[in-house]
Amino acid sequence: MGDLSENNLIRFKNISRKKDSIYTNFKVKGLRAGVNFNASIQVDISAAEVHPGDVLEKIIEECARVGVKEFKSAEFQFEGLQNI
Repeated sequence: MGDLSENNLIRFKNISRKKDSIYTNFKVKGLRAGVNFNASIQVDISAAEVHPGDVLEKIIEECARVGVKEFKSAEFQFEGLQNI
């Protein structure tokens, strides 16, 4: 399983507005190295360098690209496990 976006595991959910920002929301489901995972990704459209007046497809595509990039490079840590 190479690229998450090529396996159609990233699904667009909606666009939401919170206070001063507009966010695109995505759902991620998949299997990697024997591990099933589910995640939600929320991307601020200003981080993807798109404008609210842009075409919806462009906003979704650019935000998905940023979300996948950050999801792949994320390092996760179990909460409270460092105390063991």
